[in-house]
Amino acid sequence: MVAPKRPDSARRERTRTSLAAVRDRIVACERCPRLRTYCRTVAREKRRAYLDDTYWGRPVAGFGDPSARILLVGLAPAAHGANRTGRIFTGDGTGGSGDFLMAALHRTGFANRPVSERADDGLRLTDVYIAAAVRCAPPGNRPRPDEIARCLPHLEAEIDALPRLRVVVALGRIAFDVWLRVWKGRGVTQTPRPQFEHGAVVRPATLPDGLPRVLVGCYHPSRQNTHTGRLTATMLERVLAEAARLRR
Repeated sequence: MVAPKRPDSARRERTRTSLAAVRDRIVACERCPRLRTYCRTVAREKRRAYLDDTYWGRPVAGFGDPSARILLVGLAPAAHGANRTGRIFTGDGTGGSGDFLMAALHRTGFANRPVSERADDGLRLTDVYIAAAVRCAPPGNRPRPDEIARCLPHLEAEIDALPRLRVVVALGRIAFDVWLRVWKGRGVTQTPRPQFEHGAVVRPATLPDGLPRVLVGCYHPSRQNTHTGRLTATMLERVLAEAARLRR
C-alpha cells in the first residue's frame, strides 16, 4: 500500500510541475525577433574559448529552490554565459557576475558551491530562486523597453508558480523598475514612486495575496560594478543578509 503524500510534499510537487510548464513556455518564446536573431547568431559564431561547446541559444528560464522565499531578479542572460550554458548567471568566466553572485550566496548559506560554471555542475540553491527581467541575451547588454515589456509575463508566471516568495532582490535599476511594474499590474501603486538605490527597501502598505511583500535594491554584479568597487562582496552579502531577515 502506497502511503498518501503529505500536504507540503504534494504542494512542492505541484510547484515543480507548474515551474516546468512555465520553463517550457519561456524556452519556446519567439516574441522578440531582434533578440532571437542575436542569440542564434552568437550561438552559431561562438567565442574562440568556447568553440567546442554547444550553445544553448534559446531564452533562459529561472532556476533555484521551488520553495524559495527570496527571489533575485537580474537583467538578462550574458551572450557567452547563460546564452551558452542555458542557466542564468552561469558560465561567464572567472571574475564574471555569476561567480561573484554565487560566492556571496555560498558565504551566506544560500548556495552549496561558490561558482556557477555549467548547468550540470551540481549547484543547488536553498530558499532562493533566480530569474531575469529579460530572458534572451540583448546586444550590448541593452534590451529595448518594448522587449522588456514583452518579457514581463514570463516573470509574472514564475512568480505565480513560487507560492512562498516573500522578498525580491532587484539586481540593478532595470530589475527594480520591472518589479515595480509587476506590483502596478496587480493594482499596487506608490506615491512618490520608489527610486532605485543600493540597499533600498520598499514595503507597500497593502498587497494582494500571493505577491512578495518587500523589494530590496542592489547594484547588479556586473564586471563594471565589481571591478570598479561600486559593488563589493561585503555590500552584496549585506543585501542578502537583509533579505534573509525580511523573509520571515
